[in-house]
Amino acid sequence: MLSEQSAATVRATLPAVGASLGEITERFYAGMFAARPELLRDLFNRGNQAAGTQRQALAGSIAAFATHLLDHPDDRPDAMLSRIAHKHASLGVTPDQYAIVHEHLFAAIAEVLGDAVTPEVAAAWDEVYWLMANALIAVEKRLYEESGGAAWRPWEVVERITETADVVTFRLRPADGGPVRGFRPGQYVSVRVPLADGARQIRQYSLSGEPGPGLRQFSVKRVHEGPAPDGEVSSHLHAHVRVGDVVELSEAYGDLVLDADDDTPLLLASAGIGVTPIVAMLGHLADSGHRAPVTVVHGDRSPADHALRTDHEAYAGKLPDATVRFWYEQDAPAGAGTGYVDLADVPVAPGTRAYLCGPLPFMRMVREQLIAKGVAPADVHYEVFGPDLWLAR
Repeated sequence: MLSEQSAATVRATLPAVGASLGEITERFYAGMFAARPELLRDLFNRGNQAAGTQRQALAGSIAAFATHLLDHPDDRPDAMLSRIAHKHASLGVTPDQYAIVHEHLFAAIAEVLGDAVTPEVAAAWDEVYWLMANALIAVEKRLYEESGGAAWRPWEVVERITETADVVTFRLRPADGGPVRGFRPGQYVSVRVPLADGARQIRQYSLSGEPGPGLRQFSVKRVHEGPAPDGEVSSHLHAHVRVGDVVELSEAYGDLVLDADDDTPLLLASAGIGVTPIVAMLGHLADSGHRAPVTVVHGDRSPADHALRTDHEAYAGKLPDATVRFWYEQDAPAGAGTGYVDLADVPVAPGTRAYLCGPLPFMRMVREQLIAKGVAPADVHYEVFGPDLWLAR
């Protein structure tokens, strides 16, 4: 994919560029937001920017893409591109915004690396950037065409359900009275809300079930405020959005989707609020009469903190061959494990396909244990809430 000359230049300069990507991305975002403050106000997640996780994810994805081009010149890292494209489509990213990113990213590269950025080096990395950008634009174009709708649509809240002290489920219907497109279990929607300072911030929330024809359902965990505005959207939804209110939603996106026939053994593992896409998958399996073994694994602080626990247990109970294992750090009832999830004593059927959602340390541990039990790495799928630092790494 890379030209021969650019590949040689990128290979020679990748160590220097990679070592400086943290500083480059920091200056890139600072420069872009100074020139285009509306992007931080209305598109980028201010919590992730304050925490630095978006910078880490961008740096990692650029380095990973360039490395893949060098190591596998005849193909693309489609898994990484698909995940990024789904997130971009849920935000309504447009092709012209890639030119804005290019302008400020390459200004940051020149500023950090100085005279090392010769015309040859600039041209080689420019080729890397546009190979990645154009691939994403093509995937996003297809996703927009498949979604068939506007980037944002008003939805009216018809029901608000308190799941736990910190988790609320919202059920909504289109405020315009139009039809509701289907979704694949595991997908998410973006929610855009106006905040007190005039910003319109966007967050993604997994669709936690299919409540009925013409409705959408997502569940939100309130993120308690800290030094960074991590929870400004979740706090707004918890504090201000009630039945009858209208919020803006995207169509459903996301590439962690249930893809298994009736003969495929499954393992659905979650921790904390990572339960939301897993419960949607489990509900689909129950409704479709999945016959193969399904192992359901979940870890939480306590039963009282276990959001959607009733649905979790009820859907599993409808399956003909389901094993349910819950772990709680405190107040574990009879039959549940105490402490953290541990698959050491959990049987895993040959040919199992696994779906994971939860904090990164939890998913890394579960993945390692599954591979040790013979599950193929390609059969372990996961969803990260927030910038995907695992995939980029």
